[in-house]
Amino acid sequence: MNFKGDLLETLVIATRASNLALWQAYHIKERIETTFPDVKVELNEITSKGDKILDRPLALVGGKGHFTKELEDEMLAGNADMAVHSLKDVPTYIPEGLELCAITERQDQSDVFLSHTYKSLNDLPEGAVVGTTSLRRRMQLLEKRPDLKVKDLRGNVNTRLRKLKEGQYDAIILAYIGLYRLDLLKDIPYVEKLDFFIPPMGQAALGIEIVSSNARIREIAMSLNHEETFICTRVERDFISVIGAGCSAPVAVNAVMVEEDGKKKISVRAMIGYPDGTHILHESLTSPLDEADIVGNLLAQKMIEKGALDLLEEAEKIAFKDEMPERL
Repeated sequence: MNFKGDLLETLVIATRASNLALWQAYHIKERIETTFPDVKVELNEITSKGDKILDRPLALVGGKGHFTKELEDEMLAGNADMAVHSLKDVPTYIPEGLELCAITERQDQSDVFLSHTYKSLNDLPEGAVVGTTSLRRRMQLLEKRPDLKVKDLRGNVNTRLRKLKEGQYDAIILAYIGLYRLDLLKDIPYVEKLDFFIPPMGQAALGIEIVSSNARIREIAMSLNHEETFICTRVERDFISVIGAGCSAPVAVNAVMVEEDGKKKISVRAMIGYPDGTHILHESLTSPLDEADIVGNLLAQKMIEKGALDLLEEAEKIAFKDEMPERL
């Protein structure tokens, strides 16, 4: 934000004020200050609407855009140069004047089963109550265990873990990476990674969004970029953009780089279905790496040809049939 000649003296990062968001922002601050010792990084902490409204499912209050919109507003108003997001929370639409220019190296993408009573998902008795906020997790859980009762789970990570400990749920499902970063796994008796779950777009990577007119900020942001993760998550975001999936639709998509016959390829898999675990559509595609810019679109078109758009429309209708979403 502050310049002396052509030198940037202070860079302001907009961040949500949750514990996990602050961990992520401080992590990026440390990396920038190590690489650019002449730059001082400050945080602009914002409590987003998505963090304030905890009594309704996220999809009913405008979805994940509520976790990014206020941060983007701060950048557009000139109060921040950069925002650090959990990439899975960043909508595929980026406002004019801003740019999602760097993605950090992706870490463990697993969803994880947590319980104080039962050792694993398979050990849960019929009718056990499982907490999750995610329609994607709900879909995949009920596809495997249609006998379970899924109950909505809101609040920050600590609030969710407290509700589990109090016995409001027999088990809950969260992203592994957040618990790992905050060192919270040690307090939970039973932890099982759900390797059969397909993650959401962008899980376990950080998205670095900047004011696009600032070349120096772009240079600093690009030092954080991990090329393989950038390519894979772009494929996932392309898929979501073409399929038109909002947060009221259970959708999972994951792209990885693989090696076949000595050549790098991009492999992407996706699933769409009803939140009750029925009407599931699975698809996958592997293409040469030089087709990475079209493979997400191709997979989306492949699923659209098999009825994905009708399925999504119906899934959105039944996701919260007793409540109407508020629009941004």
